[in-house]
Order: sequence, then C-alpha cells, then structure tokens
Amino acid sequence: KIFLFLKDIGIYSPNNEAQSTAFFLLVVLLSFSTRLYKIMEPPHVCWDETHFGKMGSYYINRTFFFDVHPPLGKMLIGLAGYMTGYDGTYPFLKPGDKYEHHNYWGMRGFCASLGSCLPPFAYLTVLELSQSPTAALITAAVLAFGEDLLLTNFVHSDAAMLSPMVFRPFSAPWWFWLVLTGVNLSGALGVKFVGLFVILLVGMNTAWDLWSLLGDLRLSLIDFGKHVLSRVFGLILLPLFLYVTIFAVHFVVLNKSGPGDGFFSSAFQSRLIGNNLHNASMPEYLAYGSIITVKNLRIAGGYLHSHWHLYPEGVGAKQQQVTAYLHKDYNNMWLVHRSNDRDGEPDLVRHGDIIQLEHKETTRNLHSHLHEAPLTKKHFQVTGYGINGTGDPNDLWQVEVCGGRKGDLVKVLRSKVRFLHRATGCVLYSSGKTLPKWGWEQVEITCSPYLKETPNSQWNIEDHINAKLPNISLSVLKPHFLEILLESHIVMIRGNSGLKPKDNEMNSKPWHWPINYQGLRFSGVNETEYRVYLLGNPVIWWLNLVSLGLYVVMVAVYLILTLMCVCAEHCRVLMEGGGLLLLGWLLHYVPFYTMGRILYYHHYFPAMLFSSMLTVLTYGSAHPILTGFYICFSLCLSKPCSFYMFHPLSYGMRGPLAHDPDSTMAGLKWMDSWEF
Repeated sequence: KIFLFLKDIGIYSPNNEAQSTAFFLLVVLLSFSTRLYKIMEPPHVCWDETHFGKMGSYYINRTFFFDVHPPLGKMLIGLAGYMTGYDGTYPFLKPGDKYEHHNYWGMRGFCASLGSCLPPFAYLTVLELSQSPTAALITAAVLAFGEDLLLTNFVHSDAAMLSPMVFRPFSAPWWFWLVLTGVNLSGALGVKFVGLFVILLVGMNTAWDLWSLLGDLRLSLIDFGKHVLSRVFGLILLPLFLYVTIFAVHFVVLNKSGPGDGFFSSAFQSRLIGNNLHNASMPEYLAYGSIITVKNLRIAGGYLHSHWHLYPEGVGAKQQQVTAYLHKDYNNMWLVHRSNDRDGEPDLVRHGDIIQLEHKETTRNLHSHLHEAPLTKKHFQVTGYGINGTGDPNDLWQVEVCGGRKGDLVKVLRSKVRFLHRATGCVLYSSGKTLPKWGWEQVEITCSPYLKETPNSQWNIEDHINAKLPNISLSVLKPHFLEILLESHIVMIRGNSGLKPKDNEMNSKPWHWPINYQGLRFSGVNETEYRVYLLGNPVIWWLNLVSLGLYVVMVAVYLILTLMCVCAEHCRVLMEGGGLLLLGWLLHYVPFYTMGRILYYHHYFPAMLFSSMLTVLTYGSAHPILTGFYICFSLCLSKPCSFYMFHPLSYGMRGPLAHDPDSTMAGLKWMDSWEF
C-alpha cells in the first residue's frame, strides 16, 4: 500500500499544470497569511527598525546619510512609508520607543510582503528543478513554517536562479525570464553586497550552460554567438545599468546636507544643499598666508584640530593637544606659513614645499617629535608647540601631492595631500582611535613612521580663506556622477570592513548558524515587556543539517549507479538540481568564515533558503519508504507542530520567561544558548 501510495503522489511524478497552479495559489495564501499576521505588533521600534526606519525617513526628507550597503532596500522602505501616509518625522532613536500616532504599518507591511515572496519563488524554483508539484509544495511549506523567515526585513532575489533555457531559445518567454533574471540580479546587489554571491551562482551556472551549448554539434557558431551576446546583455549589461540607475536616483533624492556628510570628501559635500561648501566660493589653489581647514580622507577621519588643553602627565610631552574632530569648528582653523618667511607675497604652495601650520586660535605650531603617541605606541606624538608662530625645526612639514610631481599646485577640495615631518621622516596620520576623556573623546592624531599611502595619512584642503587671492565658485569643482559613484563604493567597502565587534557586543559566529545555536533578540528582555526573539524552526534547521550529509552520501551512491547505467531520472534531478542548490548554499555560507566584520544570525538566511530546497530534493531522491516518511513527517507532523510550539517567539509574547513553568515557552528552551 505504501508503494502504491507513493507511486500515485510520487515526489517526482509528472508535472500537472492544474495541480501546480492550485499548489502555487495555496503557497501564496499560506505565505502571506503567516507573515502579515499581527504585523502591527509590537507598536514600538524593534532592533533594526532603528536603522532602516530612520533611513526611510531620510529619503522622505531628502536628507543625505551614509550606510555600508547599497541603497535600494532603504529607498523602497522610504517609498513604502511615503505612499502609506508616513510623514518622515519619527526619530527612530532606540528600540522600545513607542510609535504612538505615527503611521508605521506601511514600512512593516512592505518588508513582510517581500518576505512573503520567498516561499512562492522557492516553489517555482524547485518545480523547475524537479518537475514535481509535490516537491515544490513541501519546499514552500518548509519556508512558510519557518519562524526565522517571518522576521526577514531585507530583499534577496534568490528567484534569479530560474533559468531561461526551459523555453525555446529566443522566444518571448525565454527573453522574459532572461531579462527578469538580470533585473533580479541588480536588485539583489542593490540591496546588500551579499547579492554578489547569487550573481556568482548565476554566473557559474551560465558559464556551464554555455559550455554545454558549445559542445552541441547541432548548434552553429552563429547561433552560439547569439546565445553568448544575449546573456551578456541580459545578465551583465542590463543589471549593471539598473544598478547604476539605483545610485543615480539615490543621489538625486538625497540632495540635502545630513548626518552622512562627514563620511565623504569635501568635494562630494559641496553638492549637498545646506552644507557650508554648497555654492561657496574660495581661492582655487592653496597659498601662503591662507587660513585653512584640513580634512582626513579616512571614513570619519575628522578635521585637524587643536585646543588649549595639554596632554596629561605621563602621555608624551606635556604640550598642547592635537586631535581630529569630526565636526566643523573654529578650532579646526590653521594658518599656512613658509618655513623661513612669514611676510612674503601670497605665493602658491607647491608639491615639495616646506611649510609651517600655525593653529589660528592658540598661535601654536603643528609639531612632532620622538615621544610615542598616546594610543598608537609605534607612532610619534603630534602636539601644538611654540608661541605666536615661533617654534623650532620640529614644526616643519613637507607638502606632498599624492600622485603629483615637484612644482604641482595644491587644489582645494580635489588634491589629496600628505604632510611629511622633516625632522623624523614620519607622516601626519589619523589613527581612528578615540582618545580618553582627557582628550575630549576626539580622534588620535599621530605621526606615522610607515610611509605607505593610506586614507589615514591623506588629507584635503576644505575651507580656504585668503583675501589677497581671487575666489572661484566651488560649483566648478563638484565631482561628476562617476566620481561620486566610485567614492560612495569606496566608502561603503571601507565602512563594511570597519564594522568590528566592540567589547561585550554580541557577535554571531558562522558555525552557530546551521545548528541554530543562538537566535537574536528583536524586542524586550524581561517578563513585563513584549518580547520578540528571532530563532529558526529547530526541526527544519536540524533536518536541513542532516540532509547536507545525506546528500553527499547519496550523490556518491548515484555516481556509482550512473557508471553501471542503472540510474533513473531522479538521479539526474539530485545531481544537477541538487548540485546547483548545494553550490548556492556554499556560496552564501562559506565566505562568512573569511570576514572580519561583525556578523549576525540573519546573515545565514539566504544560505538557509538553498539548504531547505536541497533537503526536499535529497529526500525525494531517496528510497520510496524514506521519501514517504519525509512527506508525512514534514507536512503532517513536524513542521506545523513545531511552528505552533515556537510561534510566540516570532509573533511576540508577554509574561513569564521560559524557565518558569507558567511560561508559554516552558520546556521549549532546548539549548542553553537560546535567550528567550
């Protein structure tokens, strides 16, 4: 009876169009209902809403900000809020703040709707790989009953796996899916840089596809060339154009000065309405006798700054502090002098010149010596020394225009310059380290003996005042679109690499993820608060983990059967379709072991999607008894039951914590590392 039953509903039974459509509609209904349920709860800010909600507000107010990821996701969140009546005035200060009268359902509903598309897309993907509505339905059910994906708040277009080759080449449906794949690729990368992983997956699959076509003797070289060009257009040129367009819209919308200004160069800031450099005028080239501000080029490197306070006893020489300050301030002003003549004509400063920088407010010179720096012990201390501009030879600095030659001029905003200390041979450097309270928690400035060009040792002239020189409008120095596009990517990449875990800050490890070792607290801590905890459905996650090992064993067995010419159709599905899904899992998981940045539990979600689809294909290719057991276990018992048991974590709960017998989660804290 079991075998007759499996033959009738076999996981690889022929694809029935009516059955597929009915299953798909069921999946859509199930997915949207589980994700939109209680969408308004809790009525306060939860975890990442602090950032994404605030960024949505910035788009509505057209205020420039900085984030380490491309802008499409935040842009769409802002658009969703705007179209549903949110006015962009809520501050999103910290988790737990009440929304009160502010309209927040549109932004939450939009993110939940995107998450609701994952099970239907997974259904279509597995249906294409296996030609089995049953297998596709099980996959979608696995994802629909996963508590983890109920809380996804980012877009990742894994549906880009759908291959246009299932249709007659160059037909209308074929072009539709090819173009849609390209659109999805640009969308995936336009939201987060991890979209590169799915681009790599599609690229490898496309390369294999073209290699197979090249070996098809029935295909002429002209037709093969058409296949190559069509893929270049659909999978390279079109996604690249759309990706660049996303940034073009981003720069046009965010045209007002905001909290992101300081992360970018002075030239970039000159385009922003409300910035002090916007439509300003000043002399074009640096000259002696000028009053200037000097900005470091590392992310949030700050302005060269000094004040009347001295370094404390035991911290180098007890001379005036020199720091980097992140805000515009009068104490950022410096006077440029010749090394030997203070009253000459306003000659222009050139590459290779020896200068002195006098702090305008305190009249002390920028100075360095062989005392060690306060925090970076292998560097030298930088101080303010002397009085009324008189000091000693340790006040002399040589100007170096990066990439320049002797005699080149220093252009405000645009030239990258370094200041080499004549006496010690070190270079003026912003370490990025925050000084203690005696340094007003400003950024440490040192003189580095390591002369390699880095953003920490590169500076540009921002403000430039000299009454003896003619002014020009800074609008002529504004960077063009490709320059700001390149700069924004450099800043994002540096920002990503700078996201290091701080002391006592939660940092998830990649090995935690497949075993569901630890979740993520979205809202609330104690029993009086509304608590939401992000944790994967343990039955699904642990079954996925077992299936990865089972898949490897089954592939080895089927390879042997293939050599014996006794392997059936499901062998091909397992090795080709399953191989693609395994590659997707590896590409979205293994790279995180090489990353030094802080990691979070949700970084595993794209890999988990591939793992869940692979699980279904693996059990579907096993012995019929094992397949039947999995179908019954998945659809009838484990997934719905475990979803019901753990659903308070996702939808929210109040009352006693899990260790209390009266808690709704009593007895369900199966691992000590779970923090609910």
